[in-house]
Amino acid sequence: MTQDNRLQRRVYLDLCCFNRPYDDQRFSRIHLETEAKLLIQERIREGLNELVWSSVLDYENAQNPFPERRYAIQQWRWLAKQRVVADVRVREKAKRLIEYGIKDYDALHVASAIIGGAQLFVTTDDRLLNRLRKQNDIVALLPGDALALLENWYEN
Repeated sequence: MTQDNRLQRRVYLDLCCFNRPYDDQRFSRIHLETEAKLLIQERIREGLNELVWSSVLDYENAQNPFPERRYAIQQWRWLAKQRVVADVRVREKAKRLIEYGIKDYDALHVASAIIGGAQLFVTTDDRLLNRLRKQNDIVALLPGDALALLENWYEN
């Protein structure tokens, strides 16, 4: 494994990403992002990457009105190598991220990812991705781009 691969081992998927398979799959973007997200999860299952989970994911997922979806997403908590509680460090980091125009819950997700040692934040939220370009604490990508990075598609 190259140094670059080791640097991209820990990933954080936000709730938008976890919920992508439940969106309307007739749209090609949604379908492709779903497939990429599922492949990233397969890499986590195989131990090629490590998942960072947070109490923010727990809280937000608990609000899901669909019990079967809520349960399916919650099962990923047990596969996480790192679980992050929204403590003072996370809240302080989130406050700094809010200065970039990032919404409160999104900032808590990103802060949890950073504090949890994730090198890659995966989301399907375009607005959040645009705002995260202003910071350099963590790489933030769409699922397809994240998969390409994790698998070194463009190594050359």
